[in-house]
Amino acid sequence: MQQQDDELEGIIAPEGLARASASASELLNVLPQQSHSVESGGRLKLSFSHEWRDVINPLEISLVVDAAPGCGGLAWPAGQILASYLVQKGPEYIQSKCILELGSGTGLVGLVIGAIQNMDIWITDQAPLLDIMNRNVRLNNLETIVKVAELNWGATIPAHIPRPDMILAADCVYFEPAFPLLVQTLSDLSDAKTEILFCYKKRRKADKRFFGMLKKKFTWKEVDDDPHREIYNREAITLVWLSKI
Repeated sequence: MQQQDDELEGIIAPEGLARASASASELLNVLPQQSHSVESGGRLKLSFSHEWRDVINPLEISLVVDAAPGCGGLAWPAGQILASYLVQKGPEYIQSKCILELGSGTGLVGLVIGAIQNMDIWITDQAPLLDIMNRNVRLNNLETIVKVAELNWGATIPAHIPRPDMILAADCVYFEPAFPLLVQTLSDLSDAKTEILFCYKKRRKADKRFFGMLKKKFTWKEVDDDPHREIYNREAITLVWLSKI
């Protein structure tokens, strides 16, 4: 999929961070606070403020980011928006759920969930991203909570990966040949009761083909309780609930 990286919008800085365009100043204000330190091995630190008494505030996640394995090794705004939304929903929202993230990349969203609630979280992606995900799990001391697994879209779901109560996916709509594979995997992992949060950025007309495929198996509705919704919508980023038909 690396051959499609040049089609992705956003600025990729020399240190390997995917950022919102400079013109999207409002969007930058709603993303988690970020700091980057070359001295600490090129790590990105994301800081999420919240109101929950039993969760450390601000909640901080450190990430090794690396463009070498492809665009998945970067921290894209859609993933940060999904993570921020889950932080604001709080620990009770995810309590006692088996949660799986598709196309995890750096593992950001799953790591945030693991830091909120002591429970089993699965972060999954293709083989080239497993190393960076494992490094980030160790970096945040979440080895007993966050599980890393290889999961190739369209392939048989490995037996050791449990059927989730909730599926998370951010910025997974970018490589057209993978569209039917992603829809198939979402379908294989879910049933009518599965909660699916899907955050994406509209980049090209071909994205409509993905939703044309998706509607054969799922319905969706936009998340309407995120106070930042109007801001990221203006940057063509949308957060939706999917429901299997």
